[in-house]
Amino acid sequence: MQKTSTRMLYEYWNTIRGSRSAPERKDIDPTKIRESLANTFILELDEGDGFSFRLAGSHLCTSYCRELKGRSFSALWHERDVDAMETLVRAVTEDHGVALVTFQGTTALQTKVSFETILMPLRHNGSTHTRLLGAMTALEEPYWLGVQPIMEQRITGLRLIWPDDLEYQDSAREIATRAVNEVEFSGSAMPMGTPATVYGRSARRYAHLAVIDGGRV
Repeated sequence: MQKTSTRMLYEYWNTIRGSRSAPERKDIDPTKIRESLANTFILELDEGDGFSFRLAGSHLCTSYCRELKGRSFSALWHERDVDAMETLVRAVTEDHGVALVTFQGTTALQTKVSFETILMPLRHNGSTHTRLLGAMTALEEPYWLGVQPIMEQRITGLRLIWPDDLEYQDSAREIATRAVNEVEFSGSAMPMGTPATVYGRSARRYAHLAVIDGGRV
């Protein structure tokens, strides 16, 4: 996690959930995440079985030069990244992993900026299938950010984190999809990738993707 706001939100989420796979929405106290709040968002399942913004912080809305509440989160992504994002969302809502994504946002003038996004499961009335807690933060803030809206965004890297050291291979459901650059990203029963070390932890690499099966960050 490169940004302080991302790390602080993750640590808060991890603390308040306790022994649960995810905290309840009502457990979140905005005053405890003041430094991350402007970049924080909550997603909710919409009528089209996608996810839309229920809440979105001010810095996040500024990056897109519009209010994001009620807008589709799924629609933000380039069409070739939609399957990858849907797979990540399922890993978060159904398998209770934490997804860490980096992406490049592009404006109508073809200026570009990189962002870090985190997605974490959130309970609503006992279910983790209808809510997500997240943050989205620019890795660097160019002078034009907030003046030129982000119009297109493409995934540049992703990681899945299993906060309780659960082995993903224990999941009975196989997840398989294709990411932006034709790199396969899959879950249980996945073919072994090239061994690697990422942030001091063992992982498997599939081109630019690093899949980490367990461990706290």
